[in-house]
Amino acid sequence: MAEEQFIDYVKIFGRSGNGGAGSAHLAHTARNPKAGPDGGDGGKGGSVIVRGNRNLWTLLHLRYTKHVFAENGGNGQKNQCFGKNGEDAIIEVPLGTIIKLAETDELLGEVLEDGQEVVVMKGGRGGLGNVHFKSATMQTPRFAQPGELGTEGWLTIELKVLADVGLVGFPNAGKSTLISQLSNAKPKIANYPFTTLKPNLGMVAYRDFQSFVIADIPGIIEGASEGKGIGLRFLRHIERNSVLLFMVPIAGEEGTRTAEEIIKEFKILQHELEAYNPELLDKRYLVAITKCDLAPADEMKAITQEVAKKLPTISISSLTNFHLNEIKDKLWELLNQ
Repeated sequence: MAEEQFIDYVKIFGRSGNGGAGSAHLAHTARNPKAGPDGGDGGKGGSVIVRGNRNLWTLLHLRYTKHVFAENGGNGQKNQCFGKNGEDAIIEVPLGTIIKLAETDELLGEVLEDGQEVVVMKGGRGGLGNVHFKSATMQTPRFAQPGELGTEGWLTIELKVLADVGLVGFPNAGKSTLISQLSNAKPKIANYPFTTLKPNLGMVAYRDFQSFVIADIPGIIEGASEGKGIGLRFLRHIERNSVLLFMVPIAGEEGTRTAEEIIKEFKILQHELEAYNPELLDKRYLVAITKCDLAPADEMKAITQEVAKKLPTISISSLTNFHLNEIKDKLWELLNQ
């Protein structure tokens, strides 16, 4: 999927339908020219409904949808015939989508299951026909109830990727390589920053035909929570992950890094998550020291042991498959705690 095809935010103007007016018709027959009121009720206006669709992965199909209008209800007719109910306007979205009122940022609902429906704008009720107002003291009411107006306004629709494990790291930390080795995902991989411009989801096969979903989030940089780089746009996708896998490479531009440098980079990543949403720090996590094939074995072992004194750590190399089975075991254990 091309980068420009991953759309995770759209703004749409929605309007629910007005209820139909009730009829104030008075019956006239050959035998009884004053047969009395027989006006039917107006139909209900259509609602604007957001529905989950497990076959959708992005909001791309809504990219050029700016207006969504439900149908108005039909007016009541004579002979107590009810007006037709207006058709609902259905907006299909991928699972993990939240809907808000743009003006107030009020949360209207979130879609987490296939087929789940959230009514974001309810249609107006139909008006009552004059037959409802007949009484002993009012035999021929010449009025009926108007239909209730629908509602309208701007909606923001945001996708938050549903995944069990989210990969967190600076650009070129090895996230795309790892997800391509662990799962069926095939992200773009290259030796320059911001190779990943959209979240990638992969299904990781585990023992006994079990599996879990892992998400590669585009690289965060220091200051991402303040809008620097492209990390801010994608930080919301981490909110739905059960476990976070922080990825810090052991080799930098100046050679093998120290344990203190690795811990410092982890703290910077953690700070960016905290600045965006403090609740992210409550998630279970693991720190993967990546690119271990680039460091001498004895140095790598000593550095990993030093980091492990302060953080839950595993050393890996996606290129040589070093500890890739072990990292799946650790992630599975965290997911099932």
